[in-house]
Amino acid sequence: MLERPFATTQLMLFAPLLVAASLGILFGTGDLPARAPLRVFGAASLKDALDDANVRYQRGTGRRVVTSYDGSGILAQQIYYGAPADIFISADIDWMDYLADRNLIKHETRLNLLGNKLVLIASAGSAPTLAIGPNFPLAQALGNGRLAIADPALVPAGKYGKAALQALGVWDSVKGRLAQALDVRTALELVSRREAPLGIVYQTDALADRGVQIVGTFPASSHSPIIYPLAVMKTSTNPTAKSYIAFLQSHEVMAAFGLPGFVLLPTE
Repeated sequence: MLERPFATTQLMLFAPLLVAASLGILFGTGDLPARAPLRVFGAASLKDALDDANVRYQRGTGRRVVTSYDGSGILAQQIYYGAPADIFISADIDWMDYLADRNLIKHETRLNLLGNKLVLIASAGSAPTLAIGPNFPLAQALGNGRLAIADPALVPAGKYGKAALQALGVWDSVKGRLAQALDVRTALELVSRREAPLGIVYQTDALADRGVQIVGTFPASSHSPIIYPLAVMKTSTNPTAKSYIAFLQSHEVMAAFGLPGFVLLPTE
């Protein structure tokens, strides 16, 4: 699997820490770790829901959360190459395993936070009548267009999408007609902007964009379960990480996660 260094823009995450350190030297504060922002790396499909949770957390505790969103594979590799993160929330098990196998997470903190569903979308007002099932005519429904899908090699939504199409026997008919995106939100935008007639995204993404509509939901049996695991990174010394995780599992926040369509999992 290709491994790439983290993007230069991620270095901007260091800036708040340097400022906090300077203030500590000037004013003699002895609780810098508690004042440092919590750095969360989250799958792109979590953006709206996690942004909302972070606002609630800061309002209730006064503690700031700095969140970086991208495809889970890209984030995991950034962490592997040294990007500063306190918590990683992946959109699938494999990329969390990638970090766990390299002893980069605190294993006792790992838990499964949420689930999701995989859907086929079309631009609003243009959805074809298309029943998802074995050998369904996806290629014909594309016409002269392409299928928007996140990169199956790096992004869980793309991996699930490819697996579902393979299980249904239609992957070979469309694999040469893909509009591959760096993350699931970009795939969503391609369909919303009518640059691609159809796309594969999570249910939560589709419900968040009025520019698309759901054509159908892929059978759960056509792909592995869509699970969002969470863990604290081995290098994290931020004492607020545990309280943040407990907050995400609270009744209030879990209920909020359910509104945009995430699947709520049993509390671990």
